[in-house]
Amino acid sequence: MKNLNKLIVFVLLAGICGTVSAQNFKFGHINAQELIMLMPERDSAIVKMENYGKELQEQVEALQVEFNNKMTVYQSKQATWTAAILEQKQKELQELTQRIEEFERTAQQDFQNMQRMLLAPVMEKANNAVKKVGKDNAFTYVFDISTGVLPYFNEDQSVDILPLVKKELGIPADKKLPTQSAAR
Repeated sequence: MKNLNKLIVFVLLAGICGTVSAQNFKFGHINAQELIMLMPERDSAIVKMENYGKELQEQVEALQVEFNNKMTVYQSKQATWTAAILEQKQKELQELTQRIEEFERTAQQDFQNMQRMLLAPVMEKANNAVKKVGKDNAFTYVFDISTGVLPYFNEDQSVDILPLVKKELGIPADKKLPTQSAAR
C-alpha cells in the first residue's frame, strides 16, 4: 500500500511538472512613466494644474501683501497708538498670519486633490491600454520597469510593449520624450 501511495504521488508530481514545463510563458515590460509622459491627456492635465497652482499662488501673495501693508502701518504708528489700539492691531496681525497659514495648508491639499483628479483618468487609460495589449498579445506577465522594483529582466525573453501600447492609444510611434538638452 505504501508503494502504491508513493507511485500515485510520483505520477501526480510528474504530471504537474510536465504541465508547468509545457506552458509557454510570454513576458513583456513597459516603462509606464514614459508612456504617461507621452500621452496628450497628461499634457492638458499639467497645463490645468499649473494654472490652478498660479491662482493659488496669487491668492497667497495677495494675503502676504495685505499682511505686509498692515505690518508697515503697525510699525510706523505703534508709538502713537494707545494700548487698546495697539492690542487690537497686534490681534489683527496674528489673525492674518493664521489665515495665511491655514490658506497655504488648504491650498496645498486642494492642489494635491486636483492633481489626483486630473491624472487619475490618464493613469487609468494607460493601465487599461497595457492590460488590453497584454491580453491581445497573450502575455503572461507585463512588468513596469519605471518603478525600479524589478531588479532584473532578460531583454531577450521580455518584449518591450511600449510601441504596442502607444499604437493602442494613438500616440505616434516616433513620439519620444524630450532629451535633457532640448528641455533647457
